[in-house]
Amino acid sequence: MARHIAGGNARPLAPARRLLLPLERFLHIEAASGVALMIAAAVALIWANSPWSASYEHLWHSPLTFGIGSWVSVQSLHFWINDGLMTVFFLVVGLEIRREMHEGALATVRQAALPVIAALGGVLAPAAIYFALNHDDPRLRAGWAVPTATDIAFAVGVLALLGRRVPPALRVLLLALAIIDDIAAIIIIALFYSSGVSVAGLALATAGVVCVFVFQWLGIRSAWYYLIPGVVVWAGMLQAGVHPAIAGVVLGLLTPVWDRYAGDNPLARAMGAIEEFRSRGQSSEKSPRSLDVPLRDLRDAQIDLLPPAARVEAALHPWVAYGIMPLFALANAGVSLHGLSTHDPTFMAVVAGVTGGLVLGKPLGISLATAIAVRLRLCALPEGVGPGAIVVLGCLGGIGFTMAIFIANLAFRDPETLAAAKFAVLVASSFAAILGLLIARWLLRPAPGPHRVSAPQG
Repeated sequence: MARHIAGGNARPLAPARRLLLPLERFLHIEAASGVALMIAAAVALIWANSPWSASYEHLWHSPLTFGIGSWVSVQSLHFWINDGLMTVFFLVVGLEIRREMHEGALATVRQAALPVIAALGGVLAPAAIYFALNHDDPRLRAGWAVPTATDIAFAVGVLALLGRRVPPALRVLLLALAIIDDIAAIIIIALFYSSGVSVAGLALATAGVVCVFVFQWLGIRSAWYYLIPGVVVWAGMLQAGVHPAIAGVVLGLLTPVWDRYAGDNPLARAMGAIEEFRSRGQSSEKSPRSLDVPLRDLRDAQIDLLPPAARVEAALHPWVAYGIMPLFALANAGVSLHGLSTHDPTFMAVVAGVTGGLVLGKPLGISLATAIAVRLRLCALPEGVGPGAIVVLGCLGGIGFTMAIFIANLAFRDPETLAAAKFAVLVASSFAAILGLLIARWLLRPAPGPHRVSAPQG
């Protein structure tokens, strides 16, 4: 059993607390990332509607070259962000799915039943609303999946504003629902937003996957070695006609959640390294070189203590949350309002479909699906989570943003239709966040704080 080391004493770390530590760290990063996303989106909107709007478009369409020798690819900066860097975002999504399937909310059928059913309701209802409003036009019909996505960073950030009003189980449920939502989005992208599949591309991607398995069988533990097969899987997906960002999910799901090559008793080795630090700190020899051995032992013990999936996720998640996602928002949220017209029927149809799907469809689908599942005893609500909390969860599920804009880029090729979809996502996500906050303050009551013990008198 893992132990804390503090003040020279070791005490057992409760299993429940041990499982919650990665979750708390993940939610903290996502909440802070939501702030960064809002700032990036605001900057993009102001920039795209300023006198310097031409520079905004010119920057993202600037060509950028990557390659070695004859293997050279020249694409726009926008492509490398949406199809390249977002692969790392999907890798973190895949790692989180893998971890939740191993020891989290998706570890058992009973645990996964509620978020799966709620997420499916939150996908089907928005898609139905959008399709009902746009089924007559094949160009607009392609955007049916835009309002089905939930942005976990924005949703967690809004949830954090509610403080003690939010039951702890609701945060876990939101994370699980968002993960299922991401899985649905990945399946939708692979099935409905991929061009004709090339056998040669699939063969190349398969070769990359086989290479990953071979590296794992050989006991190669450094993540850097997996960069080459990762690029091969990405290139294979791109050549196959499947969106290359899906390669990130594949690699994330292939990452082991336990390390079979870890040394014996890494915790004891870590404690031994710390004791050696102490002894050398008290000795006369205090040169930096004298600490090389305990530093190496401590680093090796840390590698053995964390499974590969946890190590890679911990290393990449801050970069994705504070770098890649805000950069994606900056490159994609810059909608010029000058060319949008409320008199254009196409604009109004897309805005109505996306807004109706996110603001109405998400809470309606999540709440109804949950109520029916609980009534049929397919699942039960967690302790402290009532029907009001589920309504709040549904409203926050309507915050689409990152994944919704990502799908909009795949669904619409016409710049004006794409601009209308992005505008609708921004407006609907903002409205869903405000609605969620208002309903939460109405339906949820703050949890009682710690009782103060008054000092005895006399």
